[in-house]
Amino acid sequence: MHRSKSIAVVEDDASLRAAMENLISSHGLNVYTFVSAEAFLAQRAHIEIDCLITDVQMDGMGGVELFHILLKIGVPTPVIFITAFEDERIHKKVMAAGAKGFFRKPFESQAIIDCIDHALTR
Repeated sequence: MHRSKSIAVVEDDASLRAAMENLISSHGLNVYTFVSAEAFLAQRAHIEIDCLITDVQMDGMGGVELFHILLKIGVPTPVIFITAFEDERIHKKVMAAGAKGFFRKPFESQAIIDCIDHALTR
């Protein structure tokens, strides 16, 4: 039996987290949301994730640090970054390390869905 793909959203802004959950689930994908990178890491072993969307800057651990931890432990999950702050250096660094996308808030809904679709067909 084929399971539906699952997306994790790590975002500290509650309204954006809820909007992302609604957007992604409306496209037939399962969504798990987390308020922090630490919360995601605490649950990662208990859920199967096909793609991760994470904010770059959050209280505590940021999305870039989370990405590097996942790379270090060999987790091949595609990662898409979202940020309120454009930082070309971070953008280039994470894309060179294998990130599937980098979006500045606010972003177009269809653009993030297209990026998820591309990441899922890796």
